Amino acid sequence: MNRPTFLAQVGISGMSSITLKNITKSFGRELVIPNLSLTIDNGSFTVLVGPSGCGKSTTLRMISGLERPSAGDILIDDQNVVDAAPGKRGIAMVFQNYALYPNMNVRDNIEFGLKNKKVPRQDRERLIKEVCEIVGLSPYLERRPSTLSGGQRQRVALARAMVKKPRVFLMDEPLSNLDAKLRAQMRVELIELHKRLGTTFVYVTHDQIEAMSMGDNIVLMDKGIIMQRSSPKEIYHNPRNVFTAQFIGMPPMNILSSLIPDIQIGFRPEKMALLPLENPGLHLRGTILTKEQLGAEINYSVNTPCGKVMVKSEDDVEGPDCVLSIKKEHLFAFDGEGQRIEMSAGILSQLAALEEG
Repeated sequence: MNRPTFLAQVGISGMSSITLKNITKSFGRELVIPNLSLTIDNGSFTVLVGPSGCGKSTTLRMISGLERPSAGDILIDDQNVVDAAPGKRGIAMVFQNYALYPNMNVRDNIEFGLKNKKVPRQDRERLIKEVCEIVGLSPYLERRPSTLSGGQRQRVALARAMVKKPRVFLMDEPLSNLDAKLRAQMRVELIELHKRLGTTFVYVTHDQIEAMSMGDNIVLMDKGIIMQRSSPKEIYHNPRNVFTAQFIGMPPMNILSSLIPDIQIGFRPEKMALLPLENPGLHLRGTILTKEQLGAEINYSVNTPCGKVMVKSEDDVEGPDCVLSIKKEHLFAFDGEGQRIEMSAGILSQLAALEEG
């Protein structure tokens, strides 16, 4: 089924922007979101990512209406919905635990919300048929959730959300209960679903791989504060602070604090060569501590006079001793507070003057 036909038949007639203005949220005396302003663009696949307790799920629940902000406004298509009930916001939410009714089969789980809205039976049957064809559930309509795999149960949750005709899909760690292989498969399916529907997706995860592979807009949070909002490419190659540099990337960016007073020097593990380069920006001798074979690549843990660093390389180095080199264009500089600063000629001169070993 092509996308225009589906959108016309199911009734998803458009997509919505979401704007959060000066949102604060406290639970008792604990301030979880100090002051959050964010606009989520129409039709985007926006991922809220960060460590546990960073406020990403709370933000999603405030958008959905399951939590009320302590202060501030939430606008969906320029309409303030702070006082609107969840069912009046034009959104659908997919939870981590799927929230399926175990005593109902797949058809009944999907149909339940339509019955509550008094959708005519003929329309219900048409909607269920069309949505289940899209998410691959047609052969399983008479089965109960307990007889389905984790991926199939996730599809039921998605189908139940889709028949609500939402303008916005909200997803709170929906793949966290799946094994690694199935998570990878479902990531691809969700990307394809977003492209097919064209609606606004807001997705919460603590997994940077999910964030980087799925989102076209990444919002990295820590302690209720947006540390950086960028495309996946931009947030990886141009981190604005040490937190972003070390959260995004596997292994994370190396940060050395002892090279230059009050300045931190960073570099990605894959940019460091295990051999001398001509005119490097940084040159260190090291001793290999561990070697982790990951298919075509190897992760090395290397001890240097400036501390331990991680190196990702396709070169298989024998013996413990090595020479590490990195070009100056692959170096990052951060101030003492962890904020990105210009990699100036003065900083590069100080690095070049460092004594090896």
